Amino acid sequence: MKRPIRAGIVGAGMTVPWFLEAAAQIPEMEIGALFARKEEKRKELCEKYQVPVSCGSYEKLLADESLDVLYLPLPNHLHYSFTKRALEAGKHVILEKPFTVTYAEAKELAELAEAKNLILFEAITNQYNPNYEKVRELLPKVGDVKIVQLNYSQYSSRYDAFKQGIVAPVFDAEKAGGALMDLNVYNIHFVTGLFGEPKAVHYYPNMERGVDTSGILVMEYPSFQCVCIAAKDCGAPLSVNIEGDKGCIFSHSNAGRFEEFSFQENKKESEHFSLIQEDGPIFYDELRAFTDYWVKDDREAFRQRLAQSLVVMKVLDQARGIK
Repeated sequence: MKRPIRAGIVGAGMTVPWFLEAAAQIPEMEIGALFARKEEKRKELCEKYQVPVSCGSYEKLLADESLDVLYLPLPNHLHYSFTKRALEAGKHVILEKPFTVTYAEAKELAELAEAKNLILFEAITNQYNPNYEKVRELLPKVGDVKIVQLNYSQYSSRYDAFKQGIVAPVFDAEKAGGALMDLNVYNIHFVTGLFGEPKAVHYYPNMERGVDTSGILVMEYPSFQCVCIAAKDCGAPLSVNIEGDKGCIFSHSNAGRFEEFSFQENKKESEHFSLIQEDGPIFYDELRAFTDYWVKDDREAFRQRLAQSLVVMKVLDQARGIK
């Protein structure tokens, strides 16, 4: 086997421990360094997860020739600039969702990565989930799809503060916050990963202080309609439903984690599926897929995944009226 993929991490947010825990279960990957501006948090993570190098600057991380790939779990508005610098420094990139703020940014980064023969990979959990792969397998059995509906609504722990005027990045319109970019992006990936790019997109947001705290996205396909609901200002039972003339697929999980689902043909008993690793790291499946592509040098698989990310960015642009 070739030497392990050596990864560097940028930031110390909520998803960093998930990434570290998943990487620890993948023999072909090791973590070489971590950069975060807050020294105390950086040192805490490095000590807990035995990361050998603690970096106090992004420049130092970029200059580390031992690092193959950088994981960038940054606030949305920083994705483009940090990724561009990483690619220009010759680093492959695993970029958190949403990919960028606009399709134009995403396209530019994709072209830069292609020109420099580098990998640009979006960290989006549902696309590599075994349950999602099973849905793909079962989809023909539902017959002609008529209705698709997803609801990812959860009351945000930061919403009360937002109402009092304390604005976290996830509720900051100038930092590409809001329910569409934070939660509905999972729904969009889920749907477009199965059905491709829609023919039309309409978004009906609930706006507060210039940001969508919740909203309803309608995606029109040639033979069916899809409704994607996401909310950070209220909660409701989570759901994923795909209804066809021969059967249906339904779940009480959100479209991101997608922990379980059931399949039912008309007038038959339903079958239940829960194929993900119980109590396993949230990011394991996507990192396992990334590593498998890497080991096989499957550049076509990486290109297909990048193409999917670009489709999602087109939908997000259309939803926000960006031309």
